[in-house]
Amino acid sequence: MQTDTIRGDGPYEPSPPGAPPTAHAPPGGVARSLALGAAVSAGAMGAVLALTGLDSPLRAPFTLFFLLMAPAGALAVALGRMDPLGRAVVAGAGALAVDLLVAQAMLALHLWSVRGGVLAVAAFSGVLLLGCALRRRTGRTRARRTD
Repeated sequence: MQTDTIRGDGPYEPSPPGAPPTAHAPPGGVARSLALGAAVSAGAMGAVLALTGLDSPLRAPFTLFFLLMAPAGALAVALGRMDPLGRAVVAGAGALAVDLLVAQAMLALHLWSVRGGVLAVAAFSGVLLLGCALRRRTGRTRARRTD
């Protein structure tokens, strides 16, 4: 028996033919999606506050959140087949390593700035996510060709 994916309290009833489709919850659940959306919003706000230079008491914590979570999220996507706890540990350690390497390189080249660091971490995370998306897309096209 399949349960309702939104509430989880009753049997799943498919829509009758011709009726508009009913809304279904995302795979991880509504609470997980809301938490993920809040985390992405907080990280984006941290990047915006750091790049624009606005004075706010939330600038430092949101920017730190972005600097830790952007590379951790990108690394977690790249490590998609690991178990969740191992993926979280490796992604967190990798995010710290990325941040430290960016800071060390910027200090060694005498190019230190908060904006530059945020841009470098965002660029690394974006390139990693783009590479994962391209790898998945080429994997799907190869699978279709062999079928």
